[in-house]
Amino acid sequence: MTAYTLYNGHIIKWNNKTKKWHYKDGKLATEFRKCPKCGKLPTNKGHDACLSNLPGIKNACCGHGVEDGYLEFEDGTYLRFKMIELKRG
Repeated sequence: MTAYTLYNGHIIKWNNKTKKWHYKDGKLATEFRKCPKCGKLPTNKGHDACLSNLPGIKNACCGHGVEDGYLEFEDGTYLRFKMIELKRG
């Protein structure tokens, strides 16, 4: 059985032979790839570019258009959410 997960919005799978995570194209999942939703790389600290440096937030993920996002506040409160696109008229 192979383990799969998401890494910055990209599917990665565990390789039992190498004991490492790989992208679907076979490359090692050691570097971030651009977000499939916004096309931006994470910040130098590894934060999602669209959610970086939010005050009072310990961890956050935008969901990259492929899963629910989340916010973890400094007090431990955890919030999951679905991203929506606002249409400007």
